[in-house]
Amino acid sequence: MKFAIIADIHGNLEAFKVVLEDTKTQGCTHYVCLGDVVGYNANPCECLDIVRDMNMPCVKGNHDEYCSTKEALEGFNPYAAAAVEWTRAQLSAADKTWLCDLRYTRLVQGFTIVHATLDAPQRWGYVFDKLAGAASMTYQNTPVCFFGHTHVPVAFVRDSQVRGGTYSKFKVESGKKYFVNVGAVGQPRDGNPKAAYVVYDPQEGSIELRRLDYDIAAAQKKIRAAGLPERLADRLAVGR
Repeated sequence: MKFAIIADIHGNLEAFKVVLEDTKTQGCTHYVCLGDVVGYNANPCECLDIVRDMNMPCVKGNHDEYCSTKEALEGFNPYAAAAVEWTRAQLSAADKTWLCDLRYTRLVQGFTIVHATLDAPQRWGYVFDKLAGAASMTYQNTPVCFFGHTHVPVAFVRDSQVRGGTYSKFKVESGKKYFVNVGAVGQPRDGNPKAAYVVYDPQEGSIELRRLDYDIAAAQKKIRAAGLPERLADRLAVGR
């Protein structure tokens, strides 16, 4: 049993397809989604169809929530708000119901998944540092929890203290807790434009970050053709 842990697809079909192809080469047998299937990019319905058709365990992201409701877009920057408004117009009633019904946290085969934080998952807080990581670990009841939201891959580890940092592949050790951001499929923000996801092998006890090239120009062309903000196209090329 090997899991592909996928987060922040954000309607980027080009990146998502490349990730799914890579999961096959890695021998992944199970798939998990950490939310924000929609938002920012130009293929929200197609990406949602894939997640739904594959029956992936999925938690709700902030864009999933806002795109499936009529909630005021307080706290959103103008580019994100424009993307939410556009995405709302693309989604069917059934799409919105499916997104609305997603839970904030889930237990999957002995590990936990959440989009943002475990201490207040519905408030969409960001975990960038050890203090925020420790707050979530207080509510973590499994050795491993995967999260997204920041679009920046980082792993926090707690034994006698909480440590954190970037990673490529590491072993899960007994007696420790791991709170792991898997990066973003559809809009990386760590300065690396390659799509990101994680392969988790519970039997081997390993977590590996995968980075993949995809057709960024095609995704950008779709964003511009849809009339979405130019900034959303530009940022894909620089991973910011």
